[in-house]
Amino acid sequence: MAKPEKRRDPLFVGSLEKGLAVLSAFSAGQQFMTLREVAEACGTDKSTAQRFTHTLAKLGYLEKCPKTKRFALGKSVLELSFNYLRANTLVEAASPALIELARATGQRVNLSLFDGTDIIYAIRQLGKREYYYSSLIGRRMPTYCSSGGRIMLAHLPKEEVSDILKRSTLRALTPRTIFEPAKIRAKIAEAREKGHAHTVEETVLGEQVVAGAILGADGRPAAAIHIAGSLSEWTPNQFEKKFGPLAAETAHALSRNR
Repeated sequence: MAKPEKRRDPLFVGSLEKGLAVLSAFSAGQQFMTLREVAEACGTDKSTAQRFTHTLAKLGYLEKCPKTKRFALGKSVLELSFNYLRANTLVEAASPALIELARATGQRVNLSLFDGTDIIYAIRQLGKREYYYSSLIGRRMPTYCSSGGRIMLAHLPKEEVSDILKRSTLRALTPRTIFEPAKIRAKIAEAREKGHAHTVEETVLGEQVVAGAILGADGRPAAAIHIAGSLSEWTPNQFEKKFGPLAAETAHALSRNR
């Protein structure tokens, strides 16, 4: 879950923020957490954590194992995701286009939503060879090193790009991740010129991805279409030449529909 910017806001409810922080504590991949672990992750005392976990469990957003007393995310969290996707008009419009794109290319096709320093996967059409995380929606990835993130950054003013990079934790996810600011900016400029972005093993070894940006009515990037393939089947030049324009064309068509 994205962290809210700290600001003076008379309508901002700090206790609600703390309650939601309990749900965010599970974002590191833990399936189960003790009350002490929740308190430590949220930076609060055990008594406060107990009140929040009790309330969230009563509402179905957490589940408590009666034997171990440990907590896990509840099914109501999944229901929230469904309600969000069902109400998102872009996801609705893009779904048939991505199904057709996956059928035509034989590759994994994704839709990611722009969220500042991150992108969030909202649709994932699987290809031939997949790993577990590649099938899950709701996963966040850094904007600076993902193909979808870079092509969306290519449609933002330079000062906004600089702000996003400044707020990002720039690090190498793989040995081939480009995370130096100057090199990232060069890749963004390249994506702007080509109309699509291309990354090779920057987030997953053995994988390459091309992406095109979906623009909103205001001309700002709203989402991106990704086509992901294997380096064992395609050279980078072959893959980009064949699928880069397809990702850009699909994204452009969806931009007109917004």
